[in-house]
Amino acid sequence: MILIADSGSSKTDWRIIHKDGKISQYRGVGFNPYYMTSEEMSIQMKNDFLVSVSEEVEQIFFYGAGCSAPERKQEVAEALNSVFPKASVEVDHDLSAAARATCGHQAGIACILGTGSNSCDYDGGKIIATRPAAGFILGDEGGGCYVGRRFLQDFIHEEMPEKIRTAAIERFHITQNIIQDHVYRQPFPSRYMASFCRFITENAADPYCYNLYYQAFQDFFSKHVCKYEGYEKKPVNFVGSIAFYNSDILRKAARDRGIQVQIIIENPIAGLTLYHQELS
Repeated sequence: MILIADSGSSKTDWRIIHKDGKISQYRGVGFNPYYMTSEEMSIQMKNDFLVSVSEEVEQIFFYGAGCSAPERKQEVAEALNSVFPKASVEVDHDLSAAARATCGHQAGIACILGTGSNSCDYDGGKIIATRPAAGFILGDEGGGCYVGRRFLQDFIHEEMPEKIRTAAIERFHITQNIIQDHVYRQPFPSRYMASFCRFITENAADPYCYNLYYQAFQDFFSKHVCKYEGYEKKPVNFVGSIAFYNSDILRKAARDRGIQVQIIIENPIAGLTLYHQELS
């Protein structure tokens, strides 16, 4: 039995390839070793469905946000080994998942726009260049946390249209104190800030909400895509809910920068499943 995971800061998509070829799928919470310890990840995994198949899993391929540095990969591997003691474990970066799912064996630029953001230059077989991923405080341009943070800043400073502000209060019952409590005192502030993106997307016909995304995508292009050599000639592909549910704005922002957007998908798990099925 093979277990495959595509994990972001907000959620994890799991696929099980059974010995008879059947595929099971589940969705659980996200795991990011920059914000969670091995013990915390292990506890959460044991609270999820995973413990019910722990004795049957022989191989695990885990693709995750925050899994680029060797020490972070080791933290995730330790958490998985505590739940699946009989399985061989491979931990890789979510960029590898994005590149394999969207570029396949072709060269291109693969990008992630979910709760956070990231990118890489891919030669069809391996990642050949990346840009710094500075996290939700110092980076994540174009991601849900980045957009949500701008939205909450404007809410606090009363720098958004009154109708949008009123609708946000009615929907979320927020005040400045509630926002600051969630951001500075509660766990997972990036998830909290990104949680406002569904509301922003639903109101994207309003110029204010549209421009929140448009400018965030332009910031992402400036910090990421435009830094890769020959980016104008390469297909640029995207994975992630922010890219997927705001694809019209993303494509417009890209055209305005001379960037060729090719594929936009919500998550790469189907492509990863096929990839590992072929290898098994």
